[in-house]
Amino acid sequence: MITISAFRWVPDFAQGQVRDLRARWALEEAGLPYQTRLLDQGDQDKPDYRALQPFGQVPILEDDGFALFESGAIVLYIGEQSETLLPKEPRARAQATQWLIAALNSIEPFVAEVARIDIFFGDQDWAKLRRPGAVAFVQRRLAGLSNALGDKPYLDGDRFTAGDLMMTTVLRILKHTDIVTSDKRLAAYVERCTARPAFKRAFDAQMADFKKAA
Repeated sequence: MITISAFRWVPDFAQGQVRDLRARWALEEAGLPYQTRLLDQGDQDKPDYRALQPFGQVPILEDDGFALFESGAIVLYIGEQSETLLPKEPRARAQATQWLIAALNSIEPFVAEVARIDIFFGDQDWAKLRRPGAVAFVQRRLAGLSNALGDKPYLDGDRFTAGDLMMTTVLRILKHTDIVTSDKRLAAYVERCTARPAFKRAFDAQMADFKKAA
């Protein structure tokens, strides 16, 4: 059975956001059973874990002696086993992959910058000066994303893919703000994707692990 690593507990602000949610959601969409390897504080720095994840992050996926890190790579690996996430037709598959990479490269770094400012440095003078520019840049990126989405239900049309899964998890990072929800298209898009039963199962599973440790 596939095993996904996750933290046993994180602070409240990070609950529902830790990146093992991406792997859990992909596995739920694919209908693949999995179990979790829950890490206590400091476990991510132990040699056996660092041998599998050199940066000490979660998640890693372990599957019959095979180990993989980075949430994007893991979602693509799971997608190879599910047409729900990656279509078989080569060009449609490439388009889904394109959006997954866009989420990680063109959107997430700038979304994460705003989140870091708000969560960790909001009361510092430099952060107060930096935030308006960071928000303006994110808004420009999100405007491009909104235009690309248009009136389609999903990024590639009527079909939900791994690209939508990854993009949604990135946009949710800003759920403590109105930066995403102020765009009606993107707000409806995130709501549509997170209404999927597979997302709900993945989210509930992650939160249940945190509640057990509380």
